[in-house]
Amino acid sequence: MARLGIHREFLREFARLERSVQDRVIDVFTKFEHHTHAGLHLEKLNNPRDPRFRTIRIDKFWRGVVLAPDSGDFYTLLRVLPHDDAYDWAQRHRVTVNPVTGRIELRDVVAIDEALPRLVETADKAPRRLFDDISDADLKRLGIDEQTLALARVLTDVAQLEAAQAFLPQNQWDALYGLAAGLTPEEVWAELGVAEATEPYDTEDIAAAVARTPERVVLVDGPEELMEIFRHPFALWRIYLHPTQHRIAHATYSGAARVTGGPGTGKTVVALHRAHQLAVRGAGPVLVTTFTSTLSASLEAGLKLLADSAEVLDRIQVRHVDQLSYQIFAERHGRPAILRDAEEKAIWRRIIRHLGLPFTETFLAEEWRHVILAQQIGSAAEYLEAKRAGRGRRLGTRQKAQLWQAVWEFQEELKRRRLWTHETICVEATRLLNERADKPYRHIVVDEAQDLHPVQWRLLRAAVAEGPDDLFIAGDTHQRIYNNRVSLRDVGVRVAGRSTRLTINYRTTAEILAWSLGMLQGEPIDDMDGGLDTVAGYRSEVHGPPPRLVGFAVQKDELDALCRKVREWLDAGVAPEEIGVAARSNMLADAAVAALKAAGIPAGSLARSSDADRVVRAGTMHRMKGLEFRCVAVVGVGEHQVPAPNAVTPAEEDELTHTQDLQRERCLLFVACTRAREELYVSWHGRPSPFISGVLG
Repeated sequence: MARLGIHREFLREFARLERSVQDRVIDVFTKFEHHTHAGLHLEKLNNPRDPRFRTIRIDKFWRGVVLAPDSGDFYTLLRVLPHDDAYDWAQRHRVTVNPVTGRIELRDVVAIDEALPRLVETADKAPRRLFDDISDADLKRLGIDEQTLALARVLTDVAQLEAAQAFLPQNQWDALYGLAAGLTPEEVWAELGVAEATEPYDTEDIAAAVARTPERVVLVDGPEELMEIFRHPFALWRIYLHPTQHRIAHATYSGAARVTGGPGTGKTVVALHRAHQLAVRGAGPVLVTTFTSTLSASLEAGLKLLADSAEVLDRIQVRHVDQLSYQIFAERHGRPAILRDAEEKAIWRRIIRHLGLPFTETFLAEEWRHVILAQQIGSAAEYLEAKRAGRGRRLGTRQKAQLWQAVWEFQEELKRRRLWTHETICVEATRLLNERADKPYRHIVVDEAQDLHPVQWRLLRAAVAEGPDDLFIAGDTHQRIYNNRVSLRDVGVRVAGRSTRLTINYRTTAEILAWSLGMLQGEPIDDMDGGLDTVAGYRSEVHGPPPRLVGFAVQKDELDALCRKVREWLDAGVAPEEIGVAARSNMLADAAVAALKAAGIPAGSLARSSDADRVVRAGTMHRMKGLEFRCVAVVGVGEHQVPAPNAVTPAEEDELTHTQDLQRERCLLFVACTRAREELYVSWHGRPSPFISGVLG
């Protein structure tokens, strides 16, 4: 039976095809898989750039371009295009095997030849060229072949290199871009993730090159796997790794390890592969965890796409941190009674009145959570000595004594009434785990690590014995959307020397990423390990239109315009479920759903719908975390809505907390905007948010 590979770029394009064309593609290639003599269904072309190119009929109008082997039954689907475009594409492109990396490469030969004369003319007038400081030997050592080398030598500007991405082989472009960004040849080689070859690669063996290029080609085993790919083109593609990601996911570490990176850089993909790899090794049960049930469900779905056997999947448990703490707690104490938010505030208010304290209930609750629980403080003496970094309001000895009395009374009331909070359940579960010699897990993989509280980190530390590959952490502090701050060293997690940063965004266009990063420019954001993180070096290799930014006088006009924009996307062929609408509040998100429905557009709440529902989904910025859409509208980005007034501590109450609250709100908007893959629409009524007033363009 013929075996089929599918090129990554076609997977991206497949999701944009009309449903009827998608159905025909599925039908044609499912049958293609069943025919041993697949060549009978393929047509040769006149004067193709690569003699191995064939076309296959999808319908009267559409053709697939397939790479056929010189011998054997291994075929690769490269593109599906309208009839004339398919023939034009085949006459321009060529597939080669890189002799240095052994990977398959695809290039637009005609575009390279057409670009060279113009670039030569520009280079002759320029005082210097982009790669003057890089030798031919270093370029060739990185897999730059003669045709690409000739073009590289006449580049004078990074903008020219960015334009060349459309026609150069991707791995060679990656190498050139890394050098242009200031990396050394050794650093570029490491980022390419290519192992040193023990013997020369056979540049005629296309099938072997495809097998060595999983980041570019998906290999399909049978019609069932083919159907799964076509049902979930974007979801499935997210589980394939770039070589750098592959190296991180498959490494063996002497202890805890961490991967960081901006939105869309593939941290979650790496975390999923890491969990799968640890389960395949079979050294013990693997926990995959994060901070919400929504995200844990998404991780579980990704693992099901990735896992190649039920046996491997059975070795992995997916649950969010609160689920884990509740399970351990319940095994000893039974089901806990949870203190409700409103009742907690009432208890603090009663204590304030009783003791005549000069504090608000919010300040007391935050001090309890982010100082006392975070640092495991158990006595007044310990509290007097405690560091309060991150808490802007200074407290004297007398005030600390008053505050400790308030906390003691609060905790005593919880004991008396047998009530628990999520944090105290976690603390008790950690105590129970610390008593156990046997730990429930051999490995723990943590996603969205930046939003876990210190008590949750201590729980995870207690749930796995220290040793090689014990903890694997993925996160980005620029995407912190809750008020939790932690030093990993302080909670017993040491990642020094075992931390890697990803910089290439595979989801969001360069235009959306650059605009979104502008909101964070200059923000001093911690790295969870005693230093500051940076956005320097983040880049996207995909281009598209710039974000659309629009202001209105009143909310009705803004929502009417939202409906027109969504209708425009739908008319352009974007499926309803590929459109997301984000707002800072539930009220505005619900108003957006109501407006869309009134305009005859299928819409639903993120909280009550899923990918399976073919509707435009709207929800809060918090609910957008971990999701992605082809097109995203972020509404209500006005000065009185973002930042949300009730989410920001007044500066006169606590100046440092006020600053941190503003930073968290800014990061929340950043998260919402970077959920968009192709188009971003941002709107407001009244005056715009101060977060975007400086990046309105």
